[in-house]
Amino acid sequence: MFVMLDIFSRKAIHWQVHATENADLATAFIDAAVIRNSGIAPDAIHAGRGTSMTSKPVAVLLSGLHISQSHSRPHVSNDNPFSEAQFKTLKYCPAFPGQFGSLPGARAFSEVFFTYYNNEHRHSGIGLHTPASVHDGTATQIQARRALVLQAACAASPGRFRRPPAPPPLPARVWINQPPATIETTVTSHKNQAA
Repeated sequence: MFVMLDIFSRKAIHWQVHATENADLATAFIDAAVIRNSGIAPDAIHAGRGTSMTSKPVAVLLSGLHISQSHSRPHVSNDNPFSEAQFKTLKYCPAFPGQFGSLPGARAFSEVFFTYYNNEHRHSGIGLHTPASVHDGTATQIQARRALVLQAACAASPGRFRRPPAPPPLPARVWINQPPATIETTVTSHKNQAA
C-alpha cells in the first residue's frame, strides 16, 4: 500500500494498493498523487527507506517536480509518526479483516476506509476535526462554531465548569524531526544581524 499524507491536515491525499512494490509503481503513485492534489506538488516528501522510495526513478521525478525528499533513518520506525499513526488507525479499525482474500478486496476495503478516515474520523492531533476539514480550510469556521456552543453551555450552566471551556486548538506548525530550538534561534538571530 502506498499512501501520501498531508502531515498538517493528516489527509490521505492519495493511496494505491498493489501486489508488489517497485520503483515504477512508486513513481506513478507520486505523479498521480500530485495530479489528484489539484496539480499542486508538495514542498517535500518524507518516506521510508524502502528500495522503491529511494530509487533513482523516484529521485528524478521529485527533482523534476522541485520536491525535496527526506527518508527515515535506518531502523528508526518512529521517524514518520504521522504515517505510523495512520497505519495504526487502519490496522486497528474494527472492520479491518486481518488479511484479504484478493487484491480487489484489499482495494475495496481501502476505498471505504480512506473515505471514512478523511471525512469522518476526528483526529486528536488536529483538534478533533476531520482531515478533510483541516485540508480544505473549513475547520476554522467549525472551530468558531464550537467555541460559541461551549460559551453558551458555560453561560447556561456556569457551575458545570471550573474554567471557561474552549475547543482543542488547531495545529499551527507540524514537523517531522523538528530541528532543536537552539538551531532555529541561532538562524533567526543571524538573519537579524544581517538585516
